[in-house]
Amino acid sequence: MQALILAGGEGTRLRPLTSTVPKPVVPLVDRPFIAFMLDWLRRHGVDDVVISCGFMASGVRNVLGDGSAFGIRLRYVEEPRPLGTGGAIKFAEPLLDERVLVLNGDVLTDIDLTAQLAQHERTGARVTLALIAVDDPSAYGLVRRDEDGGVREFLEKPSPDQIDTNLVNAGAYVLEREVLDAIPTERAVSVEREVFPTLVRNGLYGYEASGYWLDIGTPERYLQASHDILDGAVETSVPEAFDSRNVAIADSAEVQGRVVGPALVGPGVRIAAGALVSGRTVLGRGVEIGEGAHIDGAVVLDGAVVGPHTTVSHAILGPGAQLGAHCRVDGGVVLGEGVVLGAENHLTAGARLFPNVSLPDGAIKF
Repeated sequence: MQALILAGGEGTRLRPLTSTVPKPVVPLVDRPFIAFMLDWLRRHGVDDVVISCGFMASGVRNVLGDGSAFGIRLRYVEEPRPLGTGGAIKFAEPLLDERVLVLNGDVLTDIDLTAQLAQHERTGARVTLALIAVDDPSAYGLVRRDEDGGVREFLEKPSPDQIDTNLVNAGAYVLEREVLDAIPTERAVSVEREVFPTLVRNGLYGYEASGYWLDIGTPERYLQASHDILDGAVETSVPEAFDSRNVAIADSAEVQGRVVGPALVGPGVRIAAGALVSGRTVLGRGVEIGEGAHIDGAVVLDGAVVGPHTTVSHAILGPGAQLGAHCRVDGGVVLGEGVVLGAENHLTAGARLFPNVSLPDGAIKF
């Protein structure tokens, strides 16, 4: 089975994490984000993946290679300009089989693609959309279906009195190649808004999926995804590395302080005496945690340094970020790559510092 992953966006909502790293390969827990998608696809029999890239495409290829590390064949197409979802599919057409899974590259999920494919074959559909139930359907476009699963209507931004379903597009489609004939060339096209509506009652079906589903396009959702992976809320291989305390500590890490699970401590990490790492925390390669520091529910990426008696709670520290002593960083703060924060600074309320920003001692105290 073949899949096409649409990963051409710039990841603007996820900045500053995507300011220096392409969105598909932003580190998530212990691997590039898109590696979770590749593992999920492989579990459902996909052995050939095409990634549609745009922004910083060479960075994606350099990280993922030919796919051999993931047990699949991996190829790339690079959009010459933003083409939209439909345009990206059309641009990849020369590499596509007669039937292909098309996937939104922003999603972390474990929905049952095998069952979706089975329904697609059973109904003789031209396109089968994966649909997922959400708690707040007012924030999404809704998909109404007939009793046989055929899509009856798309409803964008519904008012409260219009909400009669909580099923939304999950960004996973089984698509017959013939559908590509309806996609115009040489311009940007939205497959959701321009192509799928023309297939209503003409071969378009919806598969009601269950399981975990999260669009990780914002720092808040990125952090939630990290927590959910550590908690085992989504099916991944990460918990397989945990010991009886729900902790995974690399052999080369030096831990003098305490680590309370679930937590992942990468290679070369140093945690000084009196430091506490707790509450669904990820420490990347070569991270240094100073004496008496407390890291709770945070993601600290490769090479970051946290000074003595500094607290980092529910925040994201980019690669190589440096925090001085007696700082406090919490409340969804995101520090970009190479940010330097002097001693006795306090950042909160979702503040974002972009790469290589430097603040002197005591510059900010929210």
